[in-house]
Amino acid sequence: QVQLVESGGGLVQAGGSLRLSCAASGRTSNNYSMGWFRQAPGKGREFVVAMSWKDGRTYYADSVKGRFTISRDNAKNTVDLQMNSLKPEDTAIYYCAARDGGVNTSHRNYRYWGQGTQVTVSS
Repeated sequence: QVQLVESGGGLVQAGGSLRLSCAASGRTSNNYSMGWFRQAPGKGREFVVAMSWKDGRTYYADSVKGRFTISRDNAKNTVDLQMNSLKPEDTAIYYCAARDGGVNTSHRNYRYWGQGTQVTVSS
């Protein structure tokens, strides 16, 4: 009953910025978390950042601290990922995910997933 839809991916030069958005619908639980994960070709799914919906608590992967920022819009029920100072190693398919419960860094603990959006950073 939960649907997630990502948007905002694209092709940018190294050092540039992109803003991804995740729209959620059908959520009813009081305690849940949203997360962003990414997967590069030939690599496993990697944690990027997660946020608790009820209190805004966040946790960032070391690789994106200081460059990426997660934010929420309670009225619109959306979560955004602002990505600055992009590097070629950020190239991946980015997925929005959700789970019932607190922030978690493992993709295996998220039950709901968007379709993914491609981010490509050229050098």
